[in-house]
Amino acid sequence: MVTEKEISDKLKELDGRIPWSILSELKSELERVKDKLSEEKLNRIVERVVEEYEESLVEANEAVGTVAAQSIGEPGTQMTLRTFHYAGVAEFNVTLGLPRLIEIVDAKKEPSTPMMTIYLDEEHRYDREKAKLIAREIESTTVGDISERTEVDVVNYSLVIYLDEDLMRESGISPKDVLNKIKKSLRNKKVSLKGNKIVIEMDEIDPLEMRRVAMKSKEVRIKGIKGIRRVMVRKEGEEYVIYTDGSNLKEVLKVKGVDWRRTTTNNIREIEEVLGIEAARAAIIREAKNTLEEQGLNVDIRHIMLVADVMTMDGEVKQIGRHGVSGEKHSVLARAAFEVTVRQLMEAGLRGEEDFLRGVVENVIVGQQIPLGTGGVELTMSPEVFRRLKRDG
Repeated sequence: MVTEKEISDKLKELDGRIPWSILSELKSELERVKDKLSEEKLNRIVERVVEEYEESLVEANEAVGTVAAQSIGEPGTQMTLRTFHYAGVAEFNVTLGLPRLIEIVDAKKEPSTPMMTIYLDEEHRYDREKAKLIAREIESTTVGDISERTEVDVVNYSLVIYLDEDLMRESGISPKDVLNKIKKSLRNKKVSLKGNKIVIEMDEIDPLEMRRVAMKSKEVRIKGIKGIRRVMVRKEGEEYVIYTDGSNLKEVLKVKGVDWRRTTTNNIREIEEVLGIEAARAAIIREAKNTLEEQGLNVDIRHIMLVADVMTMDGEVKQIGRHGVSGEKHSVLARAAFEVTVRQLMEAGLRGEEDFLRGVVENVIVGQQIPLGTGGVELTMSPEVFRRLKRDG
């Protein structure tokens, strides 16, 4: 049997050889079974972990970028071009497959189908009705969503919006709520309520002005969070989870009853803005991994992590393309070889840039040996030092 101090002392010897995350995990596992461990077993386990870790490292001068590109690109040819449709929910789609992977590496400002997965706290997650209440609070409801039709009253110079009683009851909205919101939005118009009709008085019957006011009044948000167009409550295991069509992470995290630790969105730019660059990096890895796995493709996560590292290494999410990583290389020739060659060469000439030929592409262009590979170093040795070392044994 070994003590916690003996385990800590043994692991201190590995400091610098093994990453902190592995040491931390190993320490907690060893402490859990310390009663069954002898000193000999502890030594054997630590030796085996070091051996496995060193075997998992890439060889020096391995072209990890090329391997990552091949490992993601080749399975990418097997991916489908499809959009998944949630059964029973009108117009609730999620982009999957190759289009989604392209969105991720292109760092689009907004995905084609923005979506959130909202987890609830202990009080709300096990009760369907409580989950529905939060879903109703989150879902954006506009005047257009709860109105039957809009008509023009030519005689009285007014625009009439007919409200749907059933839809209002479902959404928990009263005609007075609608009236107050429209009044706030159309401050320069006289708005009144007559039963289930909203009447907006106009100065004249101008078709263009009528159309503008009708469109504006339909878009007035009565309740919910901007950007969340539709919600769906689903049971997963023991708890209820809310899925949304549309995303607004910042506002959703403020809603009482939402578990902010687990709630997430597929909008990587939004994650970067709200939670920071490390969270955005984790989101790129998670989204790319899930997209590949949904298609039955198994890609080593280290390739995906490398792509995420390159996209976020400057402190902001950048696409892999001419407006991002590839277009911002220091080498003039590398930039020119990628796209818009003449413009790149002209601009570099005007700025008086120099190319020190330190990368792969520029050395291929000029026909030199390429400095390729991770962990490669330029090593020179003085003959005198070598002779002295040999002489001293």
